[in-house]
Amino acid sequence: MTTNAAESAEPHGPALELRGVYKKFGDTTVVNGLDLQVGRGEVMALLGPNGAGKTTTIEMCEGFSSPSAGEIRVLGISPGDEPDRLRSRIGIMLQGGGSYSGIRVEEMLRLAASYHAYPHDPAWLLDVVGLTKQRRTTWRRLSGGQQQRLSLALALIGRPELVFLDEPTAGMDAQSRLLVWKLIGQLRADGVTVIVTTHLMDEAEALADRVVIIDRGRIVAEGTPAELTSQRSNGVSRMTFVTDTAVDLPDCEQDLARGGYEVTLSASRPLTYHLDGRIHPELLVLLTTYLARHHIVLRELTTGSRNLEDVFLELTGREMRK
Repeated sequence: MTTNAAESAEPHGPALELRGVYKKFGDTTVVNGLDLQVGRGEVMALLGPNGAGKTTTIEMCEGFSSPSAGEIRVLGISPGDEPDRLRSRIGIMLQGGGSYSGIRVEEMLRLAASYHAYPHDPAWLLDVVGLTKQRRTTWRRLSGGQQQRLSLALALIGRPELVFLDEPTAGMDAQSRLLVWKLIGQLRADGVTVIVTTHLMDEAEALADRVVIIDRGRIVAEGTPAELTSQRSNGVSRMTFVTDTAVDLPDCEQDLARGGYEVTLSASRPLTYHLDGRIHPELLVLLTTYLARHHIVLRELTTGSRNLEDVFLELTGREMRK
């Protein structure tokens, strides 16, 4: 997976840098003064709700669109000024696309290899992404997950120094997803910078060195997964529990308050609940007693920090974006 050192004309400085970047479509501002740096060899996950400006930001970084204002440098290159020079050094994985419908898998990969000076061996890369048996299969006859793995191979064929991965595991089964996670780890070990856009919070939490959350074209949070999910500084902790039937949250809150504990209960999804407050062993006894009294089975209980999905929803809201 190693890159070709001869291609690295700018070995110092950040792999990606945005300074005061704006993007407007008519009167609508999609990217609103974005400042961002990604270090060399870093895996950065870019998160945001639909319409937050993720795709527009990445398209500008790839050179497919120009900012209305501000400056972008990718591997020290301005994407708008030298798009061909830049694309010889980066890899782009497009979600659900990137090939001709009638071309065979191996033919497509060999065609892509011919565009690069020092490509990977296509046969080896097909084996890496688990598509050797499908090498003579046409693109349109591949499953969605297989198409995604071929798109990943196409992004890696030129030994890129930086890779943009758009929803890399969309449509994949569990085994394929683990394969992609392993590949991203290998890319990091080889010093390749990886920028992932994903809606899968566990994926971002597991893979990323740093997570950047954007909303309405602005960064609303950034840091390591541990930094973003750490416990609140005011001493309030979170407990998450899963039940077999629905819990009457106001009634449960009142019951715990009668026992001397002021807490806040909320539902993150059906049958999954968060309890925010000062966690104490007696509080756990009161909660489990309440559930037992209402014939509710406690299937799972965890205490400690929030997960990344909790942070994301707190920052961007729970309402569906249109």
